[in-house]
Amino acid sequence: MTDLHPVRRALLSVSDKTGLIELGKALAERGVELLSTGGTAKALRDAGLVVKDVSEITGFPEMMDGRVKTLHPMVHGGLLALRDNDTHVAAMSEHGIDAIDLLVVNLYPFEATVAKGAGYDECVENIDIGGPAMIRAAAKNHAFVNVVVDVEDYEKLLGDMDQHDGATCPKFRRKLAQKAYARTAAYDTAVSNWLADALQLEAPRRRAFAGELKQTLRYGENSHQQAAFYTDGTNRPGVATAIQHQGKELSYNNINDTDAAFELVAEFDPTEGAACAIIKHANPCGVAKGATLLEAYKAAFDCDRTSAFGGIVALNQPLDAETAQEITGIFTEVVIAPGASDEAKAIFAAKKNLRLLTTDALPDVTAGGKTVRQVAGGLLVQDKDNGFVGLDDLKVVTKKAPTDEQMRDLLFAWKVAKHVKSNAIVYVKDGATVGVGAGQMSRVDSALIAAKKAERMADALGLAQPLTIGSAVASDAFFPFPDGLMEAAEAGATCVIQPGGSMRDDEVIAAADEAGLAMVFTGMRHFRH
Repeated sequence: MTDLHPVRRALLSVSDKTGLIELGKALAERGVELLSTGGTAKALRDAGLVVKDVSEITGFPEMMDGRVKTLHPMVHGGLLALRDNDTHVAAMSEHGIDAIDLLVVNLYPFEATVAKGAGYDECVENIDIGGPAMIRAAAKNHAFVNVVVDVEDYEKLLGDMDQHDGATCPKFRRKLAQKAYARTAAYDTAVSNWLADALQLEAPRRRAFAGELKQTLRYGENSHQQAAFYTDGTNRPGVATAIQHQGKELSYNNINDTDAAFELVAEFDPTEGAACAIIKHANPCGVAKGATLLEAYKAAFDCDRTSAFGGIVALNQPLDAETAQEITGIFTEVVIAPGASDEAKAIFAAKKNLRLLTTDALPDVTAGGKTVRQVAGGLLVQDKDNGFVGLDDLKVVTKKAPTDEQMRDLLFAWKVAKHVKSNAIVYVKDGATVGVGAGQMSRVDSALIAAKKAERMADALGLAQPLTIGSAVASDAFFPFPDGLMEAAEAGATCVIQPGGSMRDDEVIAAADEAGLAMVFTGMRHFRH
């Protein structure tokens, strides 16, 4: 028996009717009999197509508000029967079951219903039952049956049929089956995770994750690694939902760094002033606030001009022409902002390799969610770090209390430190980072590196002294010994923000008092590995 099987009979039942009429007409022109249900059948008939209702072949009307319509042997027998099995063929003949060669189904919009914030009962009603059952049946029998779950595959189906005189080839059917099982898996994942959230289960016995391919990537972190980018359907403002206006395709590292940059700059409310974050290798090399975006960008750039070369720039306000012009002064990989003026876009148009991404909003840094990391043999899952510390949460632990101006810089430094790889040390002065130490095994080394960078920038900018003199310093976790704190003091820091909680807090506080530092505890740490 040939592996090419003609498509003579198709069952179409779709929630998303994009391209439905065109597909129905194309199938009818190729002599395919159309079966359908409910609204899909009506849409096809309204377009002038001849359609047989599923209820005609099952002998049962749709009932229970459409919950029961395709769960019937006349449907599933037509999908599951092995055409080369004599017993199956005999059963089909005995019970009057006709083969279904093509199933076109997309599911009730459960994910979209959850995303819009619908109530519990509405979400339950949007859990599809018949659709996944038919998809799985057709996918299992892909030796004979085509199952299409994506609108994007309509043309591919017709193309394969045309290539094989109305039949399809086994490789194509296998590809469709893989997509089908991935779709039902993603659907069940969405339902199970929604229920886990509704039940407030911190650690469900089984946890599933799913994504939809957004783009294949040229390679991963390195050229010998294959990679792809998947979206999770949450529609959080950021790189996954942004519009790319120009520039070549984003790379794996571009996506990772752009996400880090936009999540950081979102810490700064645009109604309270412009802010800019410049990221290199997922760490900030400059973050600043300013009266304008241009001012914020210049201050961020002056933190570490060397590292900013080839970096990612994130803004908390729509990009304007003046800032765009300044950014083009050095090579920049990506700029992401909640909008951009036409003038700014025109300026960037001259830079072919610069990618401009815009979103319709900033991400909500207080929103919940999960982060997932793969380890050998498993997955590490945790809540997103949406911890927030405000002025009223700070505890002054030294004899000297910070001034109001110092408090502003301390809170700024704390927001930045949350987004710096541990061990993190961040020096801030006048609403701008002036030194960042990231990812060191020792907190002392992070303090030293950040100070050394500040010294080099002072030389490059022709300053009389490093901007760490008179700065505020943030540590993402407690100082286990006074040594790291003293390095910050020697660099010129005058006030400190840190979580506290060390067995040697008293030693560290005493050292701060002796050095004349003001220090506050947050009671919260921000490890970022």
